Amino acid sequence: MTSRTVTLLDVARTAGVSKSTASDALQGSGRVAEATRDRVRAVAEDLGYRPNSAARRLRRSSTGAIGLHLPQTATRLDYYMNLAFGAVARAQEEGFDMVLLAPEGAAGGPVASRVDGLLVIDPEVDDRAVPGLLDAGVPVVTGERYLGPTAAPTGAVICDNAASLTALLDHVTERGARRPAVLAPAGTSAWATALRATAASWGRERGVDVALRTVPFAATPGEAEETTLALLRADPAVDAVICAPDGAAPGVLRAAAALGRPVGPGAPPAATTHSRQAPTPLLVTSCVDGTATRSAEPPVTAVDLRPAAYGRACAELLCDILAGRTPPDTVRHHSWALETRASTTAGPA
Repeated sequence: MTSRTVTLLDVARTAGVSKSTASDALQGSGRVAEATRDRVRAVAEDLGYRPNSAARRLRRSSTGAIGLHLPQTATRLDYYMNLAFGAVARAQEEGFDMVLLAPEGAAGGPVASRVDGLLVIDPEVDDRAVPGLLDAGVPVVTGERYLGPTAAPTGAVICDNAASLTALLDHVTERGARRPAVLAPAGTSAWATALRATAASWGRERGVDVALRTVPFAATPGEAEETTLALLRADPAVDAVICAPDGAAPGVLRAAAALGRPVGPGAPPAATTHSRQAPTPLLVTSCVDGTATRSAEPPVTAVDLRPAAYGRACAELLCDILAGRTPPDTVRHHSWALETRASTTAGPA
């Protein structure tokens, strides 16, 4: 095609179908054979077709916008900012604008009049806005399950958070830890609830006494440092600390340094005298990867939750539901990866 704008009629002619069939195929509506639908979409992609979002909104009486509700602590956490960027990028590919909803007072009819659908990320049972959002009269996709008693969302994208913490606990014990500790998040989100429950169940199943401490959902490095100092002073046998909150792990490293505990199995011991035993090395990991864990000294082993991809997945599910490509009540799963670094793996002396 030339540099002019590619139209729906161009797609229809190239695919050998009528304009109405091409429209139904691209929107996931109508009674169009799957092979035809696939052919039309492939032609549209090859031609670089982009739907006229204004005309599309008029046809379906939509607002052309999606609402995004994040936890109140999101503004200072890298994880949620990366997630939001991923969601915005995917929504824009479908011709939707993204509206960031205020943490408070975002419930009820006014929301439904401004957006076609909602993304509610890490909904907490005690977040007063969430019940109203779930009952706003538009499709709602949650990032993680909602554990509250009100209406269920239209769809959800979930991670296996129990598996990710299990992987961290297994990782540190495979590297010699005998008394692991978990700084688990407070709160009523599915993520926080799963981590606290998993820390307890993992210990029971393996006969290992896991030291469980609760810290704020968005604990700062200072709060993590304070908790870790108290933990290690009260229980010097702790030889691994798994820090849950995003960005808080450097506080654990500062606490270890303050107490003379070398970090990592290959770390050289602190200076000792003949009358004093060398301090036990401490393994440190995080449940959320990010700039803080990658740039720490030493770099911290962490679970990469792939937040930008997670945001894209949430927006994609909502767009699929809005377009009729996916039925309501769909639950999709998002994968994570364990990134091992010097805080738990032997390195050069």
